[in-house]
Amino acid sequence: MEFMTAIVSSAYQFGDAFAFLVLSACGLAVIFGMMGVINLAHGEFIMCGAYMTVFAVNWGLPLPLAITCGSLFAGLVGMIIERVIVRRLYARPLDSILATWGVSLIASQGTLILFGPTMRGVGTPLGSFTIGTLSFSYYRLVLMATALAVLLLLYVVFNKTRFGVLARATIQAPHMANALGVDTGRVYALTFGIGAALAGLTGGIYAPTMTMIPTMGTTFLMEAFVTVVVGGADVFLGTAPAAALLAVVKASLTSWQGQLAGQIGLLLAVILVIRLLPKGITGFILKDRA
Repeated sequence: MEFMTAIVSSAYQFGDAFAFLVLSACGLAVIFGMMGVINLAHGEFIMCGAYMTVFAVNWGLPLPLAITCGSLFAGLVGMIIERVIVRRLYARPLDSILATWGVSLIASQGTLILFGPTMRGVGTPLGSFTIGTLSFSYYRLVLMATALAVLLLLYVVFNKTRFGVLARATIQAPHMANALGVDTGRVYALTFGIGAALAGLTGGIYAPTMTMIPTMGTTFLMEAFVTVVVGGADVFLGTAPAAALLAVVKASLTSWQGQLAGQIGLLLAVILVIRLLPKGITGFILKDRA
């Protein structure tokens, strides 16, 4: 019985770490991996989705609908920022870093001024179940299922729909796409909005599990960048394998030596992968296919 409990606990910790990495990274993978914009405001989009979700719950909406509102609100904010700020900086990556960093500072400090250093959150729903002497949250299982659903949805949107074809064509050859009549400005805005909405979804779905503070996005930012860098440029080929690899590292070290060891392990893993695979897992997969 103790052996089975240990197996279930290890699988649960792996799934929890995998879900966190996937959901943290998907929005950044779209904006950074596909569009080439180093978005340092990614954590603030997550925070935006979380705060909007809590507001919606306090207004009486059920949690799933509140999470949807948080995701859509973050996507709308992202499209506005893309139109006003980021659109002028696609060919200037260093300037885009500075601009999105400025947006992150404005967002976090503005939230602090408007809503204070903390706010009342929502409780974790669904309760828990017990195996042996250990207790596990049902809601964490929902997070794992959501991570897989998001990966599947992204694959369908960008590979099986007309918008996905236009988005990939615009990002790879914008001048050619524009010459063929594609509204590239609209495609850029929608793609950036999808990345921001995914970040908002992450914030909304993790809102019941976290303390609501203006800097909560930084909890996700490092692990999102680590996952995207290890995965490489292709959000579909790289993100899931990178998240699985890093989840094994994080879950193993966290269960062995605690949370700090897990974080250090992630950083050491990304250093090792970059040293051995400069283009990430995506480059390795595409090289084998070639």
